[in-house]
Amino acid sequence: MEYLKKTFRWFGPSFGVTLDEIKQIGVEGIVAACQEVSLGEVWPKETIASLKDEIESHGLEWTVVESVNIHTSIKYGLPERDAYIANYIETLKNLAANGIYIVCYNFMQLIDWTRTDLDYILPSGASALHYSPKAAAAFDLFILKRENAKQAYAADIYEEAKKYFDGLTEVQRKKLEESILAGMPGSRKLIELDQFKKNHATVLEISKQKLQENLSYFLNAIIPEAEKIGVKMAIHPDDPPFSVFGVPRIVSNYEELKFLLECCPSPSNGLTFCSGSLGASAENDLVKIVEDFGDKIHFIHLRNVARHADGSFYEAEHLGGSVPMEKVMKAIVKEQKRRQAKGDEIVAIPMRPDHGHVLLDDKKRQDDFYSGYSLIGRAMGLAQLTGLEKGIRENLI
Repeated sequence: MEYLKKTFRWFGPSFGVTLDEIKQIGVEGIVAACQEVSLGEVWPKETIASLKDEIESHGLEWTVVESVNIHTSIKYGLPERDAYIANYIETLKNLAANGIYIVCYNFMQLIDWTRTDLDYILPSGASALHYSPKAAAAFDLFILKRENAKQAYAADIYEEAKKYFDGLTEVQRKKLEESILAGMPGSRKLIELDQFKKNHATVLEISKQKLQENLSYFLNAIIPEAEKIGVKMAIHPDDPPFSVFGVPRIVSNYEELKFLLECCPSPSNGLTFCSGSLGASAENDLVKIVEDFGDKIHFIHLRNVARHADGSFYEAEHLGGSVPMEKVMKAIVKEQKRRQAKGDEIVAIPMRPDHGHVLLDDKKRQDDFYSGYSLIGRAMGLAQLTGLEKGIRENLI
């Protein structure tokens, strides 16, 4: 029986974690992207080959692309989307020509993920990523200043957010703003607030149904081409899996996953199962998602979150928190056993420990790497998950 393929995300030479360091923790594959190519442009074969060569020169494999980002014209359904879709297809062909066949991507609006504190200090002294609905509301109401935002919140929530914001110093307000505008993995550059406001106003004019239609349009354009060349597309869930700043979510729960899989049925139209993103909502049954959509899972992110009654959460240790990681892992291993019995091609599903606490020596260099992507915290998560997987396999024999 094949184990999950252990992978690790790496953002390139300018990232504060090196391939030599990653190799020491026993991973097999790297999750990477051509970060330098502008959004919407074709990834040249030569650029892909160069990055692949660099990864392989360290005795590692480029296993998964994360991400080939989707141009906003496609997400918003603008007239020029077909040109960007054509570029996207060309990029997929160039990746396949270099022997890379799994592509993680997302259809999130505005930013890739939303957190209100990127350095939330835990009782242990380590730090984690944190989301507070009170802080998010304060940003929405008093920094973003969304039109009619006050009407979107209950009176008590508005007053609580106002009290919270009024109690912040200018430095703390700036930190909140920067935490939210930093939600683009692979870049230290903050989104400009004015640009965020402009994009936000555009998205608010688009209904959830229209966003789903735009996703369906994109999938029905690219998936037939991906299937021809053997590329597996793996969409990442929205993070967090509920509306933030009034923006609809369309990849956040069971029904939405079902919609996107059924709108374009194909072995190439699949999922990145992210236990942390989906697990931030208590309404998501993660085990059922694995059981019902297991054959569509092409890539796995495993992390945990500790949820609280007020809707806040922080990223907990991989085996701690609110996500029942033991049950999730058991469902994943059962899916592998099903694939093996059926003779499916990919049994060793690529998995990476997603995010990680900042602790120990990483605290001395946390300005060098991107938020959530410390070395030691993720290495610890990988060790925990590997032990869990081994124990579950032993008990299922």
